[in-house]
Amino acid sequence: MQETRRQIEDLQCKGLKIIQDKSLYTFSSDSVILANFINLKKSDKAFEIGAGSGVISILLSAKTNFQKIVAFEAQDEMFELLKENIALNHLEDKIEILHDKVQNFQKHFAKHSFDVAFSNPPYMKTTQPLENVRQKARHDQMLPIEELCQSANDILKDKGKFFVVYTAERSCELIACLQKYNLIPKTIFFTENGKGRVVLIVIAAVKNGGNGVKVLPNLVTNDLNGDYLEKLQTHKFLND
Repeated sequence: MQETRRQIEDLQCKGLKIIQDKSLYTFSSDSVILANFINLKKSDKAFEIGAGSGVISILLSAKTNFQKIVAFEAQDEMFELLKENIALNHLEDKIEILHDKVQNFQKHFAKHSFDVAFSNPPYMKTTQPLENVRQKARHDQMLPIEELCQSANDILKDKGKFFVVYTAERSCELIACLQKYNLIPKTIFFTENGKGRVVLIVIAAVKNGGNGVKVLPNLVTNDLNGDYLEKLQTHKFLND
């Protein structure tokens, strides 16, 4: 049996905490970047595709006064951790959690019923069998890019927003697939490490949106030693 290595970490945001289990999959800067990028309105009903430990939805609870977030998570072990983290932060009234694949969305909700969707999905490609939680959380076999974009289209109302972070190496695939499902990129930026290597693409797309895209400056996430920069906690974006 694999050893469980759990600890409670302070998210350094209004007293929020999160249980990290290093024997499963721990969140990275991708999640913090996306949480800072998403903007929700008080009336928004939002949907998280692949919630993992719940860190993005939990951070959003401190950032904005949304109506509700529904967080889907397919993996058994990660869902149990998600449930613990929502309870730890007393967010049961704001964040509803469901244990299922997003491809089964219509078993739970009507199509086109959410204002916002967001995801930090698995984005690495492999043809090898996935043997554990960590591999499934990183590789896209459970949620291929086509099914991610199709699901976002099914979830969102007309003019709804989809926020997504993906590996920069697959930027062309992501943009092409978003457009195929009428999710039009409206704001884009890339992240780079402290040594000039572009790592991620982050996009805010609008369902049936108009022409024109705002390209923001690259966000440098690390210093030359590889340490995360403090501004990741406070970086603000304009993505309306």
